[in-house]
Amino acid sequence: MKKHIYVYSPSGAVRDRAAFKRGVARLQALGHEVEIDEAALASYLRFAGDDETRLAAIHRAAASGADVALISRGGYGLSRILGGIHYKKVAKAIDQGMLFVGISDFTAFQSAVLARTGAITWAGPALCEGFGVGGKPDAVEGHGHGEVPLPDDIMEDCFDDLIRGQGEGTGWRQDRERPPALVDSTASGDEPAVRLKDGIIWGGNLSLLTSLLGTPYFPQIKGGILFLEDVAEHPYRIERMLTQLLHAGVLARQKAIVLGQFTEFKLVPHDRGYKLASVVDWLRQHVKIPVVTNLPYGHVATKVLLPVGAKADLLLDGRDALLFWGHIG
Repeated sequence: MKKHIYVYSPSGAVRDRAAFKRGVARLQALGHEVEIDEAALASYLRFAGDDETRLAAIHRAAASGADVALISRGGYGLSRILGGIHYKKVAKAIDQGMLFVGISDFTAFQSAVLARTGAITWAGPALCEGFGVGGKPDAVEGHGHGEVPLPDDIMEDCFDDLIRGQGEGTGWRQDRERPPALVDSTASGDEPAVRLKDGIIWGGNLSLLTSLLGTPYFPQIKGGILFLEDVAEHPYRIERMLTQLLHAGVLARQKAIVLGQFTEFKLVPHDRGYKLASVVDWLRQHVKIPVVTNLPYGHVATKVLLPVGAKADLLLDGRDALLFWGHIG
């Protein structure tokens, strides 16, 4: 199904232009029409253009009439321009069917849109890291040649489901060390051990989300399903940010915490056995809601797409987890 995809750069400057070209070529090979924003490859300091340039890119994306507005990459830059975004224009575009998709720094945009308008955006890939992996731009269709790695199958299937309007949920297996659920089971027969209904999916990058606490751009969600991921953050830093959310009362207001992938950190000898699993154990001791692990989302190749701001049911049965939001749109 051919879709109009608008690629823009609201955050960091594109440094890997080969990945950018591969990403565009891959989307075109999948049959889509790709429109590239006039400032998509702009560069100012570490950003994809100065603040006004990136704000204008967001507003052009919203006005483009595209089916999908896809960021080129994350990095940093959205936090400093949240006050200049025309949220009514973004919400209007979403109401007319536009799907805003991104990851990492995009969490700031998604959180602000949710806080200011309640509109749904999608946590998913960026162009470069999602569709522009490895090899030469003209080799992205070489399925049988072994020349380049192709984008992850699961990620592409989830993206395809999204644009076809067929994505209704995702399932996965939790880490083995998960203890019994912290919710009374009403399971009978084939029913799941835990069923949490109508939780609002929200969250994203832990660092970005925590940085918004105390601002008008932090969503005030009660009864939510909070999903979190991060990259290059040592477990003690992850715990410290979770502690901030805990002390701020955010975690106690949720129905569940869903931990995605935390990658690219390095343990050191004086950690003395303190690791990511230690953080998960600590968190479970301090909240009275399920802490679910191993969501396939984060700075990894295999990632699902999640509707930020949508209501969903979370089903837990042993290590099996299912997040179901049904048809959106």
